[in-house]
Amino acid sequence: MYLIYHPEGSEQPTRFKYNPRKLMSAEREMLERKTGKDFSDFTSAVLSGNSLCRRALLYMFLKREHPTLKWDAVDFAWDELKLEYSKQELQKMREAVSENTSGDERAATLATLDEQIETAIDESEEEGKASLPLAD
Repeated sequence: MYLIYHPEGSEQPTRFKYNPRKLMSAEREMLERKTGKDFSDFTSAVLSGNSLCRRALLYMFLKREHPTLKWDAVDFAWDELKLEYSKQELQKMREAVSENTSGDERAATLATLDEQIETAIDESEEEGKASLPLAD
């Protein structure tokens, strides 16, 4: 999964590879402090669109590049920040939908996933086997 940050006025978006399982403990603890959520709830909230959690995640990634960055300096318009699944993650979701749903719901969901798979980032050369970015 990628956190895509494209502030107004910038030519290219910045893509941050987001895998909750690969964050260091200090980063996870900082995210918990900033959001008041335990890490499992944080990861779910990021996926569901919680603004504070997404801000904290962006702060974490930006702070890696700019260590003196202050929390109050991280502000973004809603359309400047989004999450995107990788092609491999979407393919795993598609497999799960194929196995666990039926009828019209299945057909509609598969069609949506197929559209997303066409344009998703292919990370096969980066990491090998993809896993769903959900909290354990």
